[in-house]
Amino acid sequence: MPVVAIANQKGGVGKTTTAINLGAALARSGRRVLLIDGDPQSNATSGLGLVPGADANLYDVLSGAKTAAACVRETSEPGLALLPASRDLAGAEIELATLPNREQRLRDALAPLRTTYDDILIDCAPSLSLLTLNALTAADRVLIPVQCEYLALEGLGHLADTIARVSERLNPQLAIGGVLLTMYDSRTNLSQEVVRQVRAHFPQTCTTVIPRSVRLSEAPSFGRTIFEYAPASRGAETYRALARELLAHELLERDQGREPRLATLQPPRDGLVATKGGAG
Repeated sequence: MPVVAIANQKGGVGKTTTAINLGAALARSGRRVLLIDGDPQSNATSGLGLVPGADANLYDVLSGAKTAAACVRETSEPGLALLPASRDLAGAEIELATLPNREQRLRDALAPLRTTYDDILIDCAPSLSLLTLNALTAADRVLIPVQCEYLALEGLGHLADTIARVSERLNPQLAIGGVLLTMYDSRTNLSQEVVRQVRAHFPQTCTTVIPRSVRLSEAPSFGRTIFEYAPASRGAETYRALARELLAHELLERDQGREPRLATLQPPRDGLVATKGGAG
């Protein structure tokens, strides 16, 4: 599996939840996984039980003060390591703007680690910032979480344009690995309609759908993955299923000897893929 950026400039769509629990699911399948917290809010760091800013972190890597390997920390999940974030990342935008190869700092820093880990996941900030550009330049694929709610695809046109520009100018290997539907509530007509329309628009939508789950929401406040906090929950099972799906997709491409291509992502610019609806 390649380096995967989990990105969507729209906040509250499940990026960090997916980064943490997909990483843990892959680690529990026997893979060596590195999760990079690329968000100044540092939610992936705190969600895995670490204190943001307490140790050397991504800010030190991007500024050139430390190597990525020197900043990696182990987590309570065997096989899952973390390159933590800190609030200092918020100021990194200004500093990066004056540095050479400013969009490629993360890619260059990760190069020595690509043979150390089977999977590298990047939890991106909810913005199309220089930090996100670094993540996209370092990544091979993008996984885009989309919430099963009204205006679910709002802003995805801008993300698609950014991915296309990065692919053309900075990272020709970049591909959209999938669109992941999150916060699905089977009781509502709205969730069902969003799923139907997203799948109709985007053939690269993942089969696995992440449910709305109290347990998934609670786990980060205890610094635990869903597998530590509620291993028998529906949320845990769906992230296991997502890991299996992504691994199977990778093996299929390898068996066929094909390189991943940049998938076409052209959502309606107004984001109106579903009409408002109530419980069904």
